[in-house]
Amino acid sequence: MMGKERMDFCGECKRETEYTLQKTFITKTIKDKEYQFTITTAECTECGEEMSIPGLIDKNIREIDEQFRAAEGLVAVDDIERLMKIYKFGKAPMSLALGFGEVTISRYLAGQVPSKEYSDIIRAALSSPAYMKRLLTENREKIADTAYNKAMAAAVSLEKLFSVSKKMLRVIAYVFERLEEVTPLMLQKLLYFIQGIYLGLYGIPIFTEDCRAWVHGPVYPEVYDLFRDFKYNPIEDARFAVLEKSAAELTKEEKRVIDLVVNTFGIYGGKVLEKITHNEEPWRSARRGYGDGISSNVMLGKDDIRIYYEAVNKKYGVSTEEGIRKYIQDMLKKTS
Repeated sequence: MMGKERMDFCGECKRETEYTLQKTFITKTIKDKEYQFTITTAECTECGEEMSIPGLIDKNIREIDEQFRAAEGLVAVDDIERLMKIYKFGKAPMSLALGFGEVTISRYLAGQVPSKEYSDIIRAALSSPAYMKRLLTENREKIADTAYNKAMAAAVSLEKLFSVSKKMLRVIAYVFERLEEVTPLMLQKLLYFIQGIYLGLYGIPIFTEDCRAWVHGPVYPEVYDLFRDFKYNPIEDARFAVLEKSAAELTKEEKRVIDLVVNTFGIYGGKVLEKITHNEEPWRSARRGYGDGISSNVMLGKDDIRIYYEAVNKKYGVSTEEGIRKYIQDMLKKTS
């Protein structure tokens, strides 16, 4: 049952009755292909018959459209709007920049479903600034100078912004999928623990970036610079479309380790996680002889992290959430 009960006219009962919203499975054939869709329907609480509720047909159309696009791997209207926002393009200039006809994007925004070929172009432009730069260069003569310069500057800026490794971006994307809210401080510590647990279990790093021992704990400077550019919630920023769906390219082992960390360390705030890292030997060892400068450039070596977490794994068994939770509790006791 979906939502609370409401009132409307029931054609079967011939009077106003209460109804509830339900999820109903339907089958539709589109271009000779059969699809299963889940749509919202209204059911009379007295006779059980389906009712026609204002706005429900429009809702069903949107539901079918979204599910059809997902089934066929086609971009949504929201994706096109984000692409325009990122590169500061209007409808016609966006169409021309992508190599389409001048009114193509306008039609897509009005609800026309794009072809798979054009959808793939839009998705590639959304996920790759380098690909967008190539399209801009290829279609340079079709675009006004002002629009071209703004879009190219945005592509260059975005390329620099996401200069961290693809694996790091995939890990961050998966952390965002798993957690509703992640502060920059919390993300830094989760990345460190993900690297540590992965090294402890498999003996190799999950991503190539080197960690630094800053006063507030381990920090990946490239990620610090990335998030410093976002003034609001980074997940809601249109530029983070670059991250979307990249997590799907992680291996089963990589996702398993991230899940372990998210389900254990991820229930704590950034300051608590900072306290844990301050009690760990890699950070303590790296900080010896240094002052309290926030951006101390001292390296927190991967080998040091690996050796430490191999020992932690041997003692606690960090391949399980139970083992990690026991480790966390012991480390927090040292701070009390």
